[in-house]
Amino acid sequence: MFTGLVVDRGRVRNARERGEILELEVDAGRMARELNPGDSISVNGVCLTATEVSRKRFSTQVMPETLIRSTLSRLRKGDAVNLELPPRAGDRLGGHFVQGHVDGTATVTRFAEDDGARRVWLSADHDILRYLVDKGSVTLDGVSLTIVEVGRTTFQVALIPHTLSVTTLSDLRVGDEVNLEVDVLAKYVAKLSERKQ
Repeated sequence: MFTGLVVDRGRVRNARERGEILELEVDAGRMARELNPGDSISVNGVCLTATEVSRKRFSTQVMPETLIRSTLSRLRKGDAVNLELPPRAGDRLGGHFVQGHVDGTATVTRFAEDDGARRVWLSADHDILRYLVDKGSVTLDGVSLTIVEVGRTTFQVALIPHTLSVTTLSDLRVGDEVNLEVDVLAKYVAKLSERKQ
C-alpha cells in the first residue's frame, strides 16, 4: 500500500525486454538504501518488486498485464519516474490509500496556469470516469490528487507548485498519457451498488 505522496524522482538507467517481460534499472539515489530485494516500490504509480538493489539504484521486472494497462512499456533510458516507498507502521498517512494497481491511462487534453498552480484536463474511458467524483481522489503517475470536476469525457485536477517541483507531472504536455488508479473505495461502493440493483 502507498499514499500517493511522491517523495523523490528517479531516472531510468536501463530498460530492456526479456521475452514478454520488461526489466527496468532505475537510479533512485538515497531511496535505494531503504530497499531490499523483494520490497515493493511504486514507479509512476505501479507497485513493483525490487529484484536487485545497490546503494543508488534498483532493478525490477514488469509483467505483460502491467505493460498493457500502464505506460511503463514506453519508458526509455533517461526518463524520469515518480518513486514512493510503502509507509512504515507509525508513519503519517497523507494522500489516500493507493494500491499501485493501475486501472488504465488518461490523456492530457489541455492546461491552464492558475497563479503558480496548473490546472490539467485529462480524458479517460467511461469505465474509469464512472468511478471519479468532484472533490474525490485519483492517482496519476503515482501522485495522489483531488479531482476538481468531472465532465462527460474528461476530468480536471489542479497541481500546486510543490507537486510541480517534486514530481514528473511538471513535464506533462498535451497528448501525454499518465497511469491512473481510481480510489479503491469507489470500486467497492460501485460493486455493492451493482449487487443491490
